[in-house]
Amino acid sequence: MIDLPAVQGLLASWWFAYDRGDFDAWPDHFTADAHFSCRSDSGETAFEEFIRADVRGRDEVVAWQVEHRRNSPYPLRHMATNVHLTATRAAEVDFASYLFVTQILGQAVSNVSSGVVLGTVRDDEGVPRIADLRVVLDFTDSVAFTDATRHEPA
Repeated sequence: MIDLPAVQGLLASWWFAYDRGDFDAWPDHFTADAHFSCRSDSGETAFEEFIRADVRGRDEVVAWQVEHRRNSPYPLRHMATNVHLTATRAAEVDFASYLFVTQILGQAVSNVSSGVVLGTVRDDEGVPRIADLRVVLDFTDSVAFTDATRHEPA
């Protein structure tokens, strides 16, 4: 059974390898049938084409990630926070977390975005790997909770 520390470790390892551009390490983080999607919460950013993805299969997921990372800022830092399990099955678990992304501008830390990450980690021959990773980045201005039309991404 996959536990919370295994999921936290896998996500930390993934985001660290992603930020460093350690392309050779990336395939080991995903199952062969992995799914990855990314979008903004509004679907209306000026760079929506750059962040939008919906790909299946480890090779396609890694290929999209490599292209995206090569055209992204460096250094870039992704931090998965509040990682918790939302469902547990025999050989896989679902998780949710927040994502906080920074870069350096003018020698100062600058926020790129925050977001919500939902996904599934599966036991793949004794190794926990990402089977599903869905990223929804925050770009809609915050309003009072009671005025918000959408509270959480699906």
